[in-house]
Amino acid sequence: MLIDTHCHLDAAEFDGDRVAVLDEARRVGVGAFLVPAIGVGNFDAVAALSAVHPDCCYAYGIHPMYVRQAQASDLECLRQRLADGGAVAVGEIGLDGFVADGDLPLQTRYFEAQLGLARDFDLPVVLHVRRAQDAVLKQLRRFRPRGGIAHAFNGSRQQAEAFIGLGFRLGFGGAMTYSGSTRIRDLAASLPLESIVLETDAPDIPPAWGAGQRNSPINLRRFAEALAGLRGITVEEVVRVTGHNAIDAIPGLARINPVLMPGVSDCGR
Repeated sequence: MLIDTHCHLDAAEFDGDRVAVLDEARRVGVGAFLVPAIGVGNFDAVAALSAVHPDCCYAYGIHPMYVRQAQASDLECLRQRLADGGAVAVGEIGLDGFVADGDLPLQTRYFEAQLGLARDFDLPVVLHVRRAQDAVLKQLRRFRPRGGIAHAFNGSRQQAEAFIGLGFRLGFGGAMTYSGSTRIRDLAASLPLESIVLETDAPDIPPAWGAGQRNSPINLRRFAEALAGLRGITVEEVVRVTGHNAIDAIPGLARINPVLMPGVSDCGR
């Protein structure tokens, strides 16, 4: 099945039509949604979303762009939530070198602490790696979490191979649909298909056909079609392999059984 491995469905942009958005995505074949938190302020929201929509799984983490709003006690809160169970990963965590005043030393302290928690609880991680691939790889080599997903990958082939070598899958989505995104499209076309997962990052990173608009999980089907076109294979193969990859990267997604109970899982329970 199609799995959206990264979508922020708890975001305010979906407050007016969240149920309709999910239903539209299900109708085009999206069978599971992974919703990562960005800080303790939305831990409850992502868990509640999973309780109402059992095909939505969630991850707990403190996003690198929100570490300035965080407090040291937030890490203890994260530890307690992970101990309670339900989260299928630690995320969205990582480093962001794009914003000039992003305070990388502070980001790094939170990233290191959260990688330690992921290792303690034997959970995969959902990584934010914008313009920070080498710095993220350095920390992964230190902490050796059980793998996960490098979200919205936009690095070099050498960096891609390094993430794959550490047991990570790479997330591709809306950026892949722009003809000018030559590096991303080349990677999507040439990396082993077994290393790729699909994502939307909704409501962010809209595709070429919706530039400037809200992104939505309904676009995931067309992302699969775009990837199939780049690789010269069938959409069915893309759906099958990327779905398997997602479950291999985030084993908690296997709680969803599309054969026996379509669209139903115990994620977050």
